[in-house]
Amino acid sequence: MKKVAEHIVAWMADYAQGAGSKGFVVGVSGGIDSAVTSALAARTGLPTTLVEMPIHQPDSQVNRAWEHIENLKAKYPNVKGISLQLTSVFDQMISTFESTEREETTEMSLVNTRARLRMTSLYFLASNRGALVAGTGNKIEDFGVGFYTKYGDGGVDLSPIADLVKTEVFNLGKFLEVPQSILLAKPTDGLWGDDRSDEDQIGASYPELEWAMEKANSGSEASDFTGREKEVFEIYSRMNRQNQHKMNPIPVCKIPDSLK
Repeated sequence: MKKVAEHIVAWMADYAQGAGSKGFVVGVSGGIDSAVTSALAARTGLPTTLVEMPIHQPDSQVNRAWEHIENLKAKYPNVKGISLQLTSVFDQMISTFESTEREETTEMSLVNTRARLRMTSLYFLASNRGALVAGTGNKIEDFGVGFYTKYGDGGVDLSPIADLVKTEVFNLGKFLEVPQSILLAKPTDGLWGDDRSDEDQIGASYPELEWAMEKANSGSEASDFTGREKEVFEIYSRMNRQNQHKMNPIPVCKIPDSLK
């Protein structure tokens, strides 16, 4: 994983230089993806701001995030850590929305609003610092099942680990000496105010999804499998199909010249 880490760090530094950026801003959640991304950003030597943004967050996630931030600050003088307490802001937004919304607010709308509030916060800080927002999505989330919020955690300037599946991200995290508390924690998007894992939401583990992604890319179909394999393949296929609107460019209505 050393060569992978060196490649990503060099790529990030080159991209920042080409963009005229002074550094990076990374949202840190206490999970493996944000831990690896922030560790890579720190290694560029460019000013790196790590931002923890709790919104009704369990203490376990907050503690993991700050353990990682403090570790990086101790190793790299270019790293700073910030805590943005967004719970009250989020509650006020939802109160305002619900006062004008006649229908009952859905859980998913609340989840996506959390992610988009965090994205707005990261871009505020990045704009102030002349920095880039580094994304934390991996290959399975970004290009497999679309497990992210459009214009939320999907709203970034560059994606350093989006060509790595989750297993590879964990292996890279071990090389980067990410805290054991993060390496051992179940992956979670941290958007529900509890400790439900990604597997709880998706219905399949990341190793299972990696298998399904490989099979789908090789042309396999659900009818090729039975039992748990078929179930996982169908979960992957359904989410991949439903979330294409996140992965594809925004559709543009092309107007024929004859109508202009």
